[in-house]
Amino acid sequence: MKREEARSKAQELVSKMTLEEKASQLRYDAPAIERLGIPAYNWWNEALHGVARAGQATVFPQAIGLGATFDTELIGEIADTISTEGRAKYNAFSSEGDRDIYKGLTFWSPNVNIFRDPRWGRGHETYGEDPYLTSHLGVAFVKGLQGDGETMKAAACAKHFAVHSGPEALRHEFDAEATAKDMEETYLPAFEALVQEAGVEAVMGAYNRVNGEPACASKALQKKLRGDWGFEGHFVSDCWAIRDFHENHLVTKNATESAALAVNTGCDLNCGNTYLYIMKAYQEGLVTEETITEAAVHLFTTRYLLGLFDGSEYDTIPYTEVESPEHLALAQKAAEESFVLLKNNGILPLQKEKIKTIGLIGPNMDSRVALAGNYHGTASRYVTIQEGIQDYLGTSVRVLTSAGCHLSKDRTEALSQEQDRLSEARIVAKNSDVVLLCVGLDETLEGEEGDTGNRYASGDKEDLQLPKAQRELMETVAACGKPVILLLTAGSDIDLSYAAEHFDAILDLWYPGCEGGHAAARVLFGDVSPSGKLPVTFYETLEELPEFTDYSMQGRTYRYMTGKAQYPFGYGLTYGDVEVTAARVETGDATAELQSGTDGVRKNAVVAEVTNHGAQDTQDVVQVYVKNTDSADAVPNPQLAAFAKVFVKAGETKQVTLPLAANAFTVVDAGGVRREAGGTCKIYVGCSQPDEKSVELTGKKPMEIELKR
Repeated sequence: MKREEARSKAQELVSKMTLEEKASQLRYDAPAIERLGIPAYNWWNEALHGVARAGQATVFPQAIGLGATFDTELIGEIADTISTEGRAKYNAFSSEGDRDIYKGLTFWSPNVNIFRDPRWGRGHETYGEDPYLTSHLGVAFVKGLQGDGETMKAAACAKHFAVHSGPEALRHEFDAEATAKDMEETYLPAFEALVQEAGVEAVMGAYNRVNGEPACASKALQKKLRGDWGFEGHFVSDCWAIRDFHENHLVTKNATESAALAVNTGCDLNCGNTYLYIMKAYQEGLVTEETITEAAVHLFTTRYLLGLFDGSEYDTIPYTEVESPEHLALAQKAAEESFVLLKNNGILPLQKEKIKTIGLIGPNMDSRVALAGNYHGTASRYVTIQEGIQDYLGTSVRVLTSAGCHLSKDRTEALSQEQDRLSEARIVAKNSDVVLLCVGLDETLEGEEGDTGNRYASGDKEDLQLPKAQRELMETVAACGKPVILLLTAGSDIDLSYAAEHFDAILDLWYPGCEGGHAAARVLFGDVSPSGKLPVTFYETLEELPEFTDYSMQGRTYRYMTGKAQYPFGYGLTYGDVEVTAARVETGDATAELQSGTDGVRKNAVVAEVTNHGAQDTQDVVQVYVKNTDSADAVPNPQLAAFAKVFVKAGETKQVTLPLAANAFTVVDAGGVRREAGGTCKIYVGCSQPDEKSVELTGKKPMEIELKR
């Protein structure tokens, strides 16, 4: 059904409602209107990395792990799978008359905020720190979720619009001040792409203010959204964010004024209860019936697009699709692609025929919570790292285990002495040929304000260190002198300087989902090569970053940082040895060979030859970075302009074409105006950034060309 037809039907249905009935439909928990045959509908549902909070569902890797895949095709397939399970669950629930929260088809995902600061607890809900990567993965997710059928398969939502990335403790009162340049360069591109390229059906506002205006009632943001970008879907507040207008932002006096401000500024749907005051606002002359009607039409247009009144081709999807074997296999594949190999002195992949005893140590080795991230569903089976290794090895290798320490406390048993598992960890290490040490965080230590156990920081991290108990465990294991592979389960930048110095390999697993253990075993023992890349910068210290509440991009992320990263954005090793061995820039009428130096052609696409010099087949990510060198308005460092996930067999050379970003050769001035840069630019093509640290870690320099434009 086309939007014009859906809107026409929505207008006709809404015209039959009383004003009170129209107003009642602007709440997330919209009641039934029985006289018109309209069932109750709860708009609140989540699908960040699988259908969430409504019972059984496939739990895919957390969004930051999906970002590390650099694989748009995979993200689209995952989103399509999520919407299949969402439809299956909706069909089953509605047949039972169950129209509760988390059981609808309007999913408040993806989160395309920019992970600008590693302290932000919700950063692992995003695809990372880069606007281009976030845009492309977000577009793939939205297209996969919404489908291309006669009716919309499920409705996606771009959140949180906009300029939202901590601190969590201040989000209900904070004013995020961002320059026009930073808005256009960093904070808005992903939202624009989801609207204009993917046709996202919904946009959710943020809790904070943006340059003085509450994000859920910002004239400036709405001008961008509905004016400049032509958004036609519905706009929803974050949950109870409208209440913040009068309780925390203090831009209104009471709930009546807050409801009026929100709906008058284009917020169609209230997650919360402030819109219970809309009728009072109408009676006081603060809101017109026309405004209420238009908001209701937006919402019913979405419901018609989903086929909720006229039926849908997806109505026959059976409940047996939920967590099917095919979906679980996809979850495992996604986890395998998400892992980032940060260090390897040659110990990986492990050869089980050469190992008699393996030690599994660490608080996250057998943790289900560390698999799931946040905003997750419930898997029927969680395969922890320990279980995955045990399943893989069977009886061929002896497996010894020890938690080693508590995740964050100083003991595992209340009546024990401090660090009551350290001696056990030493015993396991001493009796093992190789140790797998699994440390990190989980959703109790980093996440959303109010949802985590670390109330001291409201979900944010205070530093980049692992908890003290885990740092002591690392030192204890290192002192045993056995080969150690560190497995990190976390959703953000962690200081790994000690591990880099003392351990043989480091593998970042993120929060890998329900099949994380199986995926980890296959990667560790070489059945599949790791191929993930960091979607965020791992910094040496927080001292090099601006203050957390400073939303200026200066000094933040790989695009603006001045120092050397501990591990750079775009970095990740494989078991192969992949290198870009030749490349050219193609346009409609000419080509520029990268080896030839300067050429005055316009960009279109990079065509690269990729060779795997190694002995193992692997995927890798070809990355293209562009630096405009003649403009004072240019981003300081080369920035990502194209990427492609490529599978290359051992000894094979492949050709890959990477269309360059439409704005690759533009700059944004201080007024937020994007324009062609002109002058000279440099293009870098490789499997990493062209920065000094990436070259140091990989031993390879990306190819470089200078273009005169």
